Amino acid sequence: QLQPQRMSGGPGNTRGSPGSPGSPSFRDGGDRFIPRRGEGVRDLSNYNHLSTEPQSQLLDADTSPAKQDYRNTLRDTILPPQDGDEHVLALRQPLSHLTASPSSNGSRSLSSPMSPSSRLCASSPSSPSSPTAASPKKRRPARFIPKSPDKILDAPDLVDDYYLNLLDWSPSNILAVALSQSVFLWNASTGATHKLLETTGAGNIITSLSWGNGNTLAVGTHSAEIQLWDVAANVELRRMGGHLSRVASLGWGSNSLLSSGSRDSMIINHDTRAQQHKLAVLEGHLQEVCGLQWSPQGGQLASGGNDNLLNLWEARVNRSPRLSIERHCAAVKALAWCPFLHNVLASGGGTADRKICLWNTGNGTCLNEVDTKSQVCAIQWSVHDREFVSSHGFTHNQLILWRYLGEGRVQKITELTGHQARVLHMAKSPDGTTVVSAAADETLRFWRIFGSPTRSAAKLKDEQACRSLLGTSCIR
Repeated sequence: QLQPQRMSGGPGNTRGSPGSPGSPSFRDGGDRFIPRRGEGVRDLSNYNHLSTEPQSQLLDADTSPAKQDYRNTLRDTILPPQDGDEHVLALRQPLSHLTASPSSNGSRSLSSPMSPSSRLCASSPSSPSSPTAASPKKRRPARFIPKSPDKILDAPDLVDDYYLNLLDWSPSNILAVALSQSVFLWNASTGATHKLLETTGAGNIITSLSWGNGNTLAVGTHSAEIQLWDVAANVELRRMGGHLSRVASLGWGSNSLLSSGSRDSMIINHDTRAQQHKLAVLEGHLQEVCGLQWSPQGGQLASGGNDNLLNLWEARVNRSPRLSIERHCAAVKALAWCPFLHNVLASGGGTADRKICLWNTGNGTCLNEVDTKSQVCAIQWSVHDREFVSSHGFTHNQLILWRYLGEGRVQKITELTGHQARVLHMAKSPDGTTVVSAAADETLRFWRIFGSPTRSAAKLKDEQACRSLLGTSCIR
């Protein structure tokens, strides 16, 4: 009969207990590693178990559509990604780099030329502690966008004409607005207002305004004349002709290059320093030219007309447009070049069109087309964020702030209401944070909707709450 062998733990015993340092199993096999699975793995296993139950067992109060939506949200946002087996233990280096080395007590352990702290990593390879994992993207805090204007100014006798351009904001923080036959200047820094000029002759209204560099203001009139004024000295510098009908649009290409568009369907490039100022006559439209914008680099001129055409001109080619685009179904007045993407232009159509188109002007490709449900009157891009704002007429008379997502894709951020008639004109402040809108309801409204590189969202919200500018006053 076999008798169980009694094991002695005395110093003379060479066999020892299986777990003692002197036992052969300890010397030959080494110590054991017992992995510990995290809570996330257990939760995921429980979720997978529930999700694989027969449908007949899931039709109860706990698995209503709302509960299932919650469970799906939990899966997508909290639980680890289900892209295969979970990595409970991951090696930083292949197993070939690990060698067995004897320890001081005779046992064997794994060693590597790497540092001890980086031999094993009890996390997945995508863990933030892994040097190969991409660092998490820092999320930008939400920006405060006020829904009400900072200030409202009365603008009596503002002409209700879609094809005119009667508002512009200078680099020196002076706002110019045309009211019937007069031009008024409002100093945004001091709040002071004064009349710059008044035209002579019955019905000779101001039809366009555009600031050049410094204190030079170009003024187009119904009598087909262009006036240049030095605003600082309050002096008229010169007058230029050439058109056969009213000058509805103006655009500066450089310090001395001024382009003018007229109801006579022509565009004239002027050298404002030369006595013989007419440089070129651009013929590509069939009706009134109501939109003109030079690109930020000065190499391209975009023009829009009442003939529904969008023309693109090269600065060095004066005979015909490089591209003539017939996509809009109404007059093209709203034009704006993207400040952060070369060769990207936004255009907007009138009442019969109501669309904003984004163009690659290099090849004439339409990147995207957005139906705004309202007449598009003006567009302004932000210089601080990838955003732009559009102003609209019939049927909603609102402003819309858009986010540019890339490759022509846009997303509506918010709508700004308050005007009681179509919002005909917009201009942007020199610091790029505020947009002023002028509408047929004879009011100017100042909206601080574009981001600022120096103000946080909380600070902008406090300024909006404490600002005492809000109120109605008259610009003249």
